[in-house]
Amino acid sequence: MNKERIKVLYTISNFNTAGSGKVVYDLVRGLDTSKFDVEIACEDNKGAFFKTVEALGRPIHIFTTKTPYKPYYNLLFRVWKTSKFYKKNKYDVIHSWQWSSDWTEALAARLVGVKWLYTKKAMGFHNKHWHIKSYLAHFIITINDQMKDYFPNKKQQALIPLGVDTNYYNPENFKNSRQVDSLDFNIITVANLAPVKEIQLLIKAIHQLNNSTIKLTIVGDCNNEYGREMISLKEELALDNQVCFLGKHLDVRPYIAKSDLFVITSKQEGMPMALVEAMSMGIPVIGSNVPGVNYVLKDFKNLLFKAGEVDAIATKIKEVRALEEKTRIKLGEDLRQYCVDYFGMDTFIKAHENLYTDLVK
Repeated sequence: MNKERIKVLYTISNFNTAGSGKVVYDLVRGLDTSKFDVEIACEDNKGAFFKTVEALGRPIHIFTTKTPYKPYYNLLFRVWKTSKFYKKNKYDVIHSWQWSSDWTEALAARLVGVKWLYTKKAMGFHNKHWHIKSYLAHFIITINDQMKDYFPNKKQQALIPLGVDTNYYNPENFKNSRQVDSLDFNIITVANLAPVKEIQLLIKAIHQLNNSTIKLTIVGDCNNEYGREMISLKEELALDNQVCFLGKHLDVRPYIAKSDLFVITSKQEGMPMALVEAMSMGIPVIGSNVPGVNYVLKDFKNLLFKAGEVDAIATKIKEVRALEEKTRIKLGEDLRQYCVDYFGMDTFIKAHENLYTDLVK
C-alpha cells in the first residue's frame, strides 16, 4: 500500500436492494486517487448494478462485516474475524453504509484501532442497538437537518447532504423528450415499492382527480407483496389507461425527461435521492411534508403537501397542472439550479475527503 494515501473501506449490504449503492459508487469513483486508496466490502454480488460498480476496477470483497449478536458469551470471538479482515488489509478508515442498527462492525474496528464512521441514512432511532452503534462510532454523518437530534451528546458528527451528479442528471441530454403538443399531463414517481412510500395515496389521488389526461408512471421494483397490492389497486380503481408500472430501471432519466411532474408521497425519508435527481432533471416536483423531503425542499415550501392525505396530493397536482407552461418550465429550472448550488457532487466528494483526512490525523 502507498503509505501516502489514506485507505478507505466502504461497507454495504449489497448493490441490488441497498438504496445507497449509487452513493457508494459515486464516492468510489469521485475520491482523489492520489490521496485515497478505496475498497468495498459487501455481502453478495447480485444485481445488474454490481457489474457497474465492479467496472470501476476497485477491489470488492464479498465479505459479511456484520456479526450476529447471539450468543453474547462468544460474540467477541466471532467479531474478531471481521477485526482480522480490517487489520490484514490495513484500512485507515471504514465508512459503513449499512442500513441496520448493527454495531458489531464498529466494535471490530475499535478492537484493532481503525477509525469507523457511518452515514445515518433513514429516520428512526428506536432501539438500544442504535445507541450502541452511535457510541462506538468515531464519527456520524447525517443527511438532513433533523437527524442531529438523535445524537445530542455526540460532538463528532456533521451534516453532509447526499450529492447528485448534475452533469449526468441534466435535461440538456434529453432535449425534445416531452411531447409539447400532447394533452396529457404526465406524472412520475421513482421508488422501490414498499409501504413507507405510500404509493397507494398517489394512485387514489389520480382516481380522485377523475381526469383521463392525467397519467402516472411508477418506476421501481414492484415484484413484492406491496407492489402487487398497488397493481391490484390500480385495477380495482379501473386506472389501467392512466397508471403504468414500469418495474426497476437502472437509468430513470429518460422517463423523468418525458414527465411534467415528479411526486413523492413517502411518510418517512432520510434524503430522497429520487427527488433530488428529478429536480436536477429540471422538472417540477411536489412532496410530502416529512423529514428528508422537507429538507430537500426547504426553500420551496409551497411544493409540500400534508403527508398521508389523498386530498392534499390531488390539490397540489391540480395546482401545478394549472400553471402556465412557461411558469412550470421556470420552476423546473429553479429546482435544477438549487441542486447545482446545494447538492452538487463536487461539494459532496470534497466534504468526505476532508473528513477522512481529519479522522486519521
